[in-house]
Amino acid sequence: MSLRMSSNFLDGHGEEHEESERGSDESSSSEDEQDLTWEDWVSDSVSKRPCKSLFDETVLTSVAEIEQWDRSNHGFDLEATVKRLWLDHYQRIRLVNWIRKEKPSSADVNALTGQEPLFSSDAYLIPTLEDDPLLEAGTDDWTDSDQEDAVAQSSISDLTSAQRKIAALEKKLKKTQEDLVNYRAFVGDRLNLAGLADALKDVESSSTHAAVPLRDDDSHYFQSYGENDIHAVMIQDKVRTASYAKFIMTSPELFRDAVVLDVGCGTGILSLFAARAGAKRVFAVDASDIAEKAQQIVKANNFDHVITVIRGKVEDIQLPDGVTHVDVIISEWMGYALLYESMLDSVLKARDRFLKPEGGVMAPSQCRMMFGLCEAGEIFKERVGFWGDVYGFDLSAMGTHVYEDAIVDVVGPNTLSSEPVIIKDLYLQDITTRQLDFTSNFKLVANNDQKQKIHAFVLYFDTFFTVTGEHLQDDIPVYVAAEGDPILAEVWQIGAKPHQSRRMSSGDPLKKPKPKLISFSTGPASVPTHWKQTLFLLREPITVHEGTIVQGIIKCRKSEGNSRELDVEIHYTVKEPEAVDTPDVVIQAFKVR
Repeated sequence: MSLRMSSNFLDGHGEEHEESERGSDESSSSEDEQDLTWEDWVSDSVSKRPCKSLFDETVLTSVAEIEQWDRSNHGFDLEATVKRLWLDHYQRIRLVNWIRKEKPSSADVNALTGQEPLFSSDAYLIPTLEDDPLLEAGTDDWTDSDQEDAVAQSSISDLTSAQRKIAALEKKLKKTQEDLVNYRAFVGDRLNLAGLADALKDVESSSTHAAVPLRDDDSHYFQSYGENDIHAVMIQDKVRTASYAKFIMTSPELFRDAVVLDVGCGTGILSLFAARAGAKRVFAVDASDIAEKAQQIVKANNFDHVITVIRGKVEDIQLPDGVTHVDVIISEWMGYALLYESMLDSVLKARDRFLKPEGGVMAPSQCRMMFGLCEAGEIFKERVGFWGDVYGFDLSAMGTHVYEDAIVDVVGPNTLSSEPVIIKDLYLQDITTRQLDFTSNFKLVANNDQKQKIHAFVLYFDTFFTVTGEHLQDDIPVYVAAEGDPILAEVWQIGAKPHQSRRMSSGDPLKKPKPKLISFSTGPASVPTHWKQTLFLLREPITVHEGTIVQGIIKCRKSEGNSRELDVEIHYTVKEPEAVDTPDVVIQAFKVR
C-alpha cells in the first residue's frame, strides 16, 4: 500500500458538499443575493495577503505584486487572460488551480483558447495551494459598474434592445453571486474552516460517514489513495493480491459466518474476498475518496447486504448496529521498507478497539523485516555513476542526494551477497505502536566466492498469514513466488467453488496438525512486487569476499517532520575473519520518503 502524493492541503476525510447546506444558502432572499459581495465570506485584506507566483517559488506581499511579477518575469497576465477567454468565476478558479497543479509554461497558458477540458473539470475546483489568495481575488470583476461599462460599449439600437441586454447582465450577475455562495460552501467544506467543528458535534458517534480533522501528515496521504492508478498498481501486483485471495478463499474455518473488519479497504477487493468466503458481516473502512467507489463496487457485485463501507479514520469511527467486536481484521497496510506511511499504527488501533479479545485473528498475522548485503552495481551506475560524464561534463553533484534518501527499486537475486537476517519481527497480535521505532543489531557474512564490491544494504519484508493468528518461529521459511507459479494465475477464479476442508487423519490422533500457512516475500528472490526493495546506497562501497563480516546496528523511527516518512541510521563495521584489529565504525543516515 504505498504510493503517495500531491498537495498537503486537501483534507482526505472531507465529505462532499452537502446539498442541504447548499440549499440553505440558495434559499436566501433575492434582496440578500443582490447585496451579496465577496466581502461576505472573505475579508477585505485578501488582496494584501502573501501570494505565490503561478510559475515559480517567488512569494510577495500581495496579489497585485505577484500578478505584476508574473507579467514582468513570465509574460503572463492573469486578469487579461480571464477577460480574453471570457472566463466565468469557476473557470478562473479552474485555470489558477490547473496552472499550480500541472505547472505548464507561461507560453502554454497564453496559448489556451478557453475550449480546453480543464475549464469544465471539477478536479480543478479543488484548491492546489492552501488558502490561495489568487482564488479569492479578482471576483470584483463581476461588479455592477463593469457590467454597466459593457453595456455602454455595446451597440444598442433601441430601448428594447438595451433593456434585454440589461436583463441578461443582471441574470448573469445573479448567477455569479450564487456561484460565490456555492463555492464558499464547497471550499469551506474541503478546508475544514470555521463552523465545521460545530457541525461535527452534531454527528452521531455511530455514523458510518465520519469526518474528522486531520493532522498535516494525513491530508495528501488520504488524497493520494483516492486516485485510480494507485489501486490499479496494487491489484495488478499478483504476488500481493493472489496471496491475500488464497488465504481468505481457502480458510472457511476462519471466515465462514465471521464478522470481518477491512482497514484501509481501498476498492474493497479484500472485503469482496471475505464476503465470497462466507463472512456474515464485513465492515470496509477507508478515509479517502476511494470509499465512494468502494460503495459502488460492493453494490455492483451484489454484496451490499454483507459489506458496509464506512468512510472515516478507523481511530474515530464506530461500527454500526451495535457491533463492538470483530472476529478477523484484514488489511494491506504494508509500505516501502514495510513501515513507510505508518498505516500500521491505524491497524493496531483498530485491533485494540475492535478485535475480539479471545480468538480474534489479524490477517496478516506477522511480518519480518529482512536485511542484507547487496552488490547493487547497476543501481549505482544509474543513480550515481551516470552523472560523472555527461557529454564530457562532470555533473556528479546531481548524484549526491542518493546517499541521503533510500532508493526503492528492484534488484535481482544474484545481487545478494549475504544471507539476509531478521532485523524486526512484527507479530501483529501484540506489537505496540511504540515498538515500531526500533534499534536492531545485525551481523552479515559475505557468501560470494570472489572478491566483490558492495554498494548498498538491502531491506525488504516477508508476510505471513495463519488461521490461528499464532506467532511463527524464525525457522519457518517464507514462500517465494517464481515466474510461472500457479499462485500468480488469474486470481479472480480462486474460490469459484466452495473450499472443502480435508478431514483430519485418524492415524495419529495425538499429533497436532500443522497450521495453515500462506506467505509471500518482497525480496530479490521473488517475482517483483509493487513494494520492490529498499536500498541504502553506501557513500564508501565495501569490498568483501567469502567470510567478510559486516555488523552493526540499524535504527528506524518515524520522521519528526512527517510521521509517515522514516528516518534510518545505519552504524556498521567491516572485518575480515582473520583480522584482529578493531575496525572503524561507519555511520550513514537515510530518509525513506
